Amino acid sequence: MNTPNTEKQYHEVLTQCRKLYVDKMKDYGPAWRILRAPSITDQIFIKVKRIRTLQTVSEHLVDEGVEPEFIGIVNYAAMGIIQLQLGVVDQPDLTSAEATTLYDKVTNEAYELMTRKNHDYSEAWRDMRVSSITDLIMAKVLRTKSIEDHGGKTIVSEGLDANYYDMINYAVFALILLSEQKGKGHEE
Repeated sequence: MNTPNTEKQYHEVLTQCRKLYVDKMKDYGPAWRILRAPSITDQIFIKVKRIRTLQTVSEHLVDEGVEPEFIGIVNYAAMGIIQLQLGVVDQPDLTSAEATTLYDKVTNEAYELMTRKNHDYSEAWRDMRVSSITDLIMAKVLRTKSIEDHGGKTIVSEGLDANYYDMINYAVFALILLSEQKGKGHEE
């Protein structure tokens, strides 16, 4: 079951992610509609790779923390799910409003999935390290790449969309934990 703060914290993080998604659409429109699933997965790979580097290397040459990368993972994973549902196009075919409506649908589905899993796992993520959550996201990215390399076919595993949904939820959990750590005056 969810602690009293989980629902509120989850929605606060999603509000932050959604704001960046909407703001980027004001700059670029839904240009991402031309990206094939492997390209989206590779974008997520780049972000999680950078997070892992920042978590293990003491010197950072770009003055940004891991939070923007986790937000990017949420947003790219949502785009990936939309691409799986609608298919790839050669030219952007959605208005920003339509793309935002689809984003809201996907993130609501991610929230509902989180609620069910969170109940069954008794919020185990709250006792995890952010670095472990990062590793789980990396594992999901590598699984996704493997499924993509097999033409999207699996024998016993969940499909691409399930991995993208898990990436969204793990990234949200990491952002919640990072926010709590900042409130306590330390970061991982």
